[in-house]
Amino acid sequence: MGNIYQWVKIVHIMFVVAWMAGLLYLPRIFVYHSMDNIKEDTSKIFEIMEYRLFYYIMYPSAIIVWITGIYMAHVLGLYGWLIAKFCFVFILTGYHVNLAKYLKDFANGRNKKKTRFFRIINEVPFLIMFFILIFVIIKPDM
Repeated sequence: MGNIYQWVKIVHIMFVVAWMAGLLYLPRIFVYHSMDNIKEDTSKIFEIMEYRLFYYIMYPSAIIVWITGIYMAHVLGLYGWLIAKFCFVFILTGYHVNLAKYLKDFANGRNKKKTRFFRIINEVPFLIMFFILIFVIIKPDM
């Protein structure tokens, strides 16, 4: 593992932080966007915020996280803990894709989900990250 690996790891961590920030913040915006009696101009502002967060921060960050993660896995080798971590990253990616569906529903005026739903799913990435960190830091024998 040379110097390049360390730089890739830095980039990976930076974009994990950016991606996680988006995964935690976008559902929070959805909470406010899904409130009853929201004004149309307020709804448009939320749509702009949601779009920019997803397409300018979250989507590119997810791609960079995957590219750097695959590179590091190639250099390290596929240990059991790393395969388990990738399983949770797949789940996190599925969550990300699901948020894109909600984003489109809001943009097209078709959201049927209530505020409570978005409050609950807002906790999902935090729980997934907990398990990812267990595998990355503890590296259990598997």
